[in-house]
Amino acid sequence: MEMNNMDDYGNLPVLLGDLHKNWGWILALGVVFLILGIIGLGMTMFLTLVTVLYFGILILIGGVVQVVRAFRTKGEGNMAFHLVMAVLYGLAGVVIIQHPKLASAFFTAVIAFVLIIQGAMRAFLGFRLREHIESWFWPFLAGLISILLGVIILAHWPISGLWVIGLFIAVEMIVQGWTYIMLGLAAKSAVK
Repeated sequence: MEMNNMDDYGNLPVLLGDLHKNWGWILALGVVFLILGIIGLGMTMFLTLVTVLYFGILILIGGVVQVVRAFRTKGEGNMAFHLVMAVLYGLAGVVIIQHPKLASAFFTAVIAFVLIIQGAMRAFLGFRLREHIESWFWPFLAGLISILLGVIILAHWPISGLWVIGLFIAVEMIVQGWTYIMLGLAAKSAVK
């Protein structure tokens, strides 16, 4: 079903809301994200380690919050539960901060296994849909690509632990930047 140009753009101002007033800022934010993502592609190891350290600090802060919560809760067993959680959070945070390369290798292995499992489920679903819908091949192909990515990551593990997380962040920044650029341009055209 095709729509004419008037239908395509007639509701654009309603969909974008007040974004048209700030389209320049959105566009600029997109350009910044895009540039940072491209720079990040050359610094994947740095991005990985910074991300892992940041995660470790957040886990450590979570441990402190659990200690505070332990002393503020009432009821039998609540204090002990929160203190145990605080110790686990604290230990995890300290280990991550002290051994960011080891932590990044562990997280990368988890990512690889998730990609393989999720890819297998998606490919299986796509294959099962082959008799019901014409476009069954696309989820099947997406599943195979996820499996392939997971296998590639595992094949280069533990070295892949130094760059996979940073690569994912850089690609995410590029995609986010491009999205903001397109949103900014759409908001600008809504003004017209």
